[in-house]
Amino acid sequence: MPTNKFSNSTASKDSRIEKLPRQPSQFGAGRWFSLGLGLAGVATISATAGALLAVSLSSTPLMQQRLSPEDAAVFSQQDLAKSHMRLPELTRPVNILFLGIKVLTSDLEEYPQNKDLGYHALVNSFKGLSDTMLLVRFDPKNQKLNLLSIPRDTRTYVEERGLTKINAANYYGGPAKSAKAVSELLGGIGIDRYIRVNVQGVEKLINALGGVKVHVPKDMKYQDDSQHLYINLKEGEQRLNGNQALQFMRFRYDNLGDIGRVQRQQLLIRAFVEQLVNVRTLSRLPKILSVVQSHIDTNLSVEELVALMNFATKIKRSNVQMLMVPGEFSDPEEYKASYWLPDLSTLDNMIYEHFDFGYYRSEVENLDSDYHYIRLAIQDSTDNEETVDKLVMSLNDIGYWNIKVAKPWSQPLEVTRIIAQKGNIQAAQAVQKSLGFGEVFVESTGYLTSDVTIRLGQDWLSIKDESQNSLNW
Repeated sequence: MPTNKFSNSTASKDSRIEKLPRQPSQFGAGRWFSLGLGLAGVATISATAGALLAVSLSSTPLMQQRLSPEDAAVFSQQDLAKSHMRLPELTRPVNILFLGIKVLTSDLEEYPQNKDLGYHALVNSFKGLSDTMLLVRFDPKNQKLNLLSIPRDTRTYVEERGLTKINAANYYGGPAKSAKAVSELLGGIGIDRYIRVNVQGVEKLINALGGVKVHVPKDMKYQDDSQHLYINLKEGEQRLNGNQALQFMRFRYDNLGDIGRVQRQQLLIRAFVEQLVNVRTLSRLPKILSVVQSHIDTNLSVEELVALMNFATKIKRSNVQMLMVPGEFSDPEEYKASYWLPDLSTLDNMIYEHFDFGYYRSEVENLDSDYHYIRLAIQDSTDNEETVDKLVMSLNDIGYWNIKVAKPWSQPLEVTRIIAQKGNIQAAQAVQKSLGFGEVFVESTGYLTSDVTIRLGQDWLSIKDESQNSLNW
């Protein structure tokens, strides 16, 4: 296996994580945290308050568990932010590992038997398998926010566990072992900080923000009495509260399983960024984090957290790019477990292009410069089969022949979305240029095996009608 490239890394051992002792106090870490962020709001008006800010935000009050020195060394020891009489700002591109954790009573051997409720209840803990894994790159140099979704069943090397599902890393070694496993998968990329949030925290966060408007692409219904998990969502655009958002994210009972769930998570993340990440959210950060504080564990200082939020509020939506580890489902006859088998060549290309790290493997160094050979998929949102047929003919006339007409997209779109499914933005831009319409998105919500997915909108109808009228005239 390739060697990880960690700052100050030492010989590998099974990491142990100690809980921080809780000290009774009338003015604890959480309230100091709120005070510091309160000063952040003042700093937008007062330069003097900005000078105080740098002092008051240097602690890590959201760190629920203490890392051993060896585990702490897995993450970058360099500063990420500076204040200088204003709100903290990022000083360089940073990679943040985000882990969404779901822990049930049945996951914890030490859970007291006398608390058994007759079902597997959620526990406010960070010790379980990671249900969601994201590597997020905040890049102030290029003004981009890049996100890589890592399916939890991805088969990779986990220290002292061998080849297994990557979500096991948190269970056996917490955030440090998870960071090592992610770095191993991605060719040694460095990870600066981590954030762990359990599902109760996600629910409370979305409730604190007033919900999020999302298009639910289809009816979702599922019942699991053993977990008291009840999913019942109807197709269509709607504002989801915290519990409903969890239903939307946790549903995976369709033909794509966990990969479909990753795609829905990206839909929710884009809606979250476009609707809720703004200056108003930054000013409300103390109140919001006071609600979810016990459900978050991170080695980010308050200053760094505010710098990340400050950067996110200024980012253009077209510069929010969402990727997913490419791969394929394992053959059940060949493997004893269900895995997502990563396509390492395509993954290296993604990391090189979007995370400014690594190298092209020799077999992908010369990617097709003639984009007419790419795999195109069409998802129609216009409810007009004739329109799709005419688009296919138009693409054929241009020189695109590898075309798949996929299931229609249920959300009506005004503007066509040209989705770089595997992160190849140049290919998506080439399709856009050939068509002369549409908006390019870098995300993995399109047709799974495509290079570019065209999610057809009403703008194509207008162009087609104008072209037809011109011919008739």
